[in-house]
Amino acid sequence: QVQLVESGGGLVQPGGSLRLSCAASGITFSWYTMSWYRQAPGKERELVATITSVGAVTIYADSVKGRFTISRDNAKNTMFLQMNSLKPEDTAVYYCKALYLRSAYWGQGTQVTVSS
Repeated sequence: QVQLVESGGGLVQPGGSLRLSCAASGITFSWYTMSWYRQAPGKERELVATITSVGAVTIYADSVKGRFTISRDNAKNTMFLQMNSLKPEDTAVYYCKALYLRSAYWGQGTQVTVSS
């Protein structure tokens, strides 16, 4: 059974930081391209960042470049998203996604709220 479990969300003030984690089980984690997506109320889900299977390539949405860092630890089957200089517009539910060939899996999401 495949499981992706996000954690690390919460309430933070503007300018603050959070570190999200996505723990995977039931898949050969090192084969999968991993991504973070987010969905704000009333908006479509959008790609935040992607990291390839061995971490050689990372891609970021323009809105988070220079503030967010995606990384992974294949030995621990875990992906991370370090979020710095958070803004109110970063408020959303953050989801992790695992993709390998035609197999795609999603986590249940973790809420990030940026507010004073």
